[in-house]
Amino acid sequence: MTSALAFIWPFIVVIGILILVHELGHFFVARWTGVGVERFSIGFGPILVRWRGKETEYCLSAIPMGGYVKMMGEESPLEGGTAPVVNPDKAFAAKPLWARFLIVFAGPAMNFVLAAVIVSVVFATIGRTVWPPVAGRVVDSGPAAVAGLRTGDRILSVGGRRVSYWEDVDRAVAGSQGRPLQLDVEREGARQPMTVTPRRTTVQDPILKESREVWDIGAGPHGAPVITSVTADSPAEVAGLKPGDVVLSVADQRVFSPDEMVQAIRSRPRQKLALIVERDGKRLSLTVTPNAEKERGPSGDEVEVGRIQAGIGGKAMGTAPYNPVAAVWHGAAWTANMSVTIVKGLWRIALGSIDRSNIGGPIQIASMAGQQAREGFGQLALFTAFISVNLAVLNLLPVPILDGGHLLFFVIEAVLGRPLSLKKREVAQQLGLALLLLLMVFAIYNDLVRLDAFRIFR
Repeated sequence: MTSALAFIWPFIVVIGILILVHELGHFFVARWTGVGVERFSIGFGPILVRWRGKETEYCLSAIPMGGYVKMMGEESPLEGGTAPVVNPDKAFAAKPLWARFLIVFAGPAMNFVLAAVIVSVVFATIGRTVWPPVAGRVVDSGPAAVAGLRTGDRILSVGGRRVSYWEDVDRAVAGSQGRPLQLDVEREGARQPMTVTPRRTTVQDPILKESREVWDIGAGPHGAPVITSVTADSPAEVAGLKPGDVVLSVADQRVFSPDEMVQAIRSRPRQKLALIVERDGKRLSLTVTPNAEKERGPSGDEVEVGRIQAGIGGKAMGTAPYNPVAAVWHGAAWTANMSVTIVKGLWRIALGSIDRSNIGGPIQIASMAGQQAREGFGQLALFTAFISVNLAVLNLLPVPILDGGHLLFFVIEAVLGRPLSLKKREVAQQLGLALLLLLMVFAIYNDLVRLDAFRIFR
């Protein structure tokens, strides 16, 4: 019971905040444009609690998977609807197109704003994760190795500018455009200058499976992967891995980052891998055999990759806060970048280049919320921001019944000079509802498969 509550309460908090903010966006803009609101509900289905305001009934309903704002005169009787006669000054359908558009758009917009605010506050208070400017992996024959950089070297400055964290090194390399960079390096207490010339290299996004070119020196920060979670009955659990384990090497190769560990495992499906981990100050030798799973590669072909079904984070130096102005800027940039990533991800799922088993539902959200809550308030806050952006993007999809579907109707109305007939909109909404229900069933099925909930039928 205690374990279940550890997942349920973060889920309720996260979903409750996102729904409340979303619906408040619709509510306040409706009020601002003079539209009357009959009911403001958090949740669907049977009403648990209700109270009456001057004009609006406020409700808390039984199914916490959404909410709604019922506005006066949403359908005009002139279009053949059966809506009761209301004050035309407060009727939604009687308002100009721009006002109706803003009311509907305000819900997703508030989720974007919420995400940016949450991330900005986290960046300004708790800070972002930072790595020390100490070289970890130095690629053989790479620019850093050619310049003489070694694992364990501390970079003091790049191009005459002092560096405090590895992100300062990355920023200088990214902005170099291939020009040589002067490094001031400390090794075993002695300082020495180096000149490194970044080169273009192609990297692949592990989620979107898309390639892009970046400037690189063939070196990364000195850290180590940390196991953050272990799935029941997974290769990771069978091997004896536990949350908090610091992974030092995989297959006799030192690893300095989560990405290095993931790549070492992905490239060796079904192979027994020797792991060296550090637990409670002691080093342990473990053996793990990754499962072989199919996924689509960049070319669209199916490839076999190894997975051990464990969450992997990074052992970092700590956190460093931004000043308030920089925090707001980076919070907005994070929200914009995450929105683009989600849109690209949805498109690639639709094309099949990302496996559709990645689609998750409420069970996965609850599981992830519980995991993030265990890692601290900052992680749970960032997870809330991530889900908020997802909710905003999904609601803007041009699917009837979603906000994006209503916005599409408004665009059509603007083009035609008149709204679509009520009958056509009702048919479209019924199709949209059917599509949404099918998607929800598929997402929950994926959640149950991840939990191996069907093993009782085998």
